[in-house]
Amino acid sequence: MFNLFQEAAAVDAAVDAADAAISIVTHANAAIGAGLAAMGAGIGIGLIGHGAGLGIARQPEAVGDIKGNAIILAALVEGPAFFAIVISLLFAIK
Repeated sequence: MFNLFQEAAAVDAAVDAADAAISIVTHANAAIGAGLAAMGAGIGIGLIGHGAGLGIARQPEAVGDIKGNAIILAALVEGPAFFAIVISLLFAIK
């Protein structure tokens, strides 16, 4: 009878250890997801700036139009990035 209680305690300890490992992996995955979202937004905005710079170099008289479009595109890139970061943080909090 005493042996049965020891086995149950060992199983409970193993389950607690598995839950802790899953929690660590979940937090690591959330951090990776948030980092990838931030990197993707940075790359996207960098490409927008590159294209805007090339466009301004080719047609200097269109500076206002190109700047306005670049700002709108950068804002459109940031929206999904912020959404992805918030979702990753929600997974980390869970």
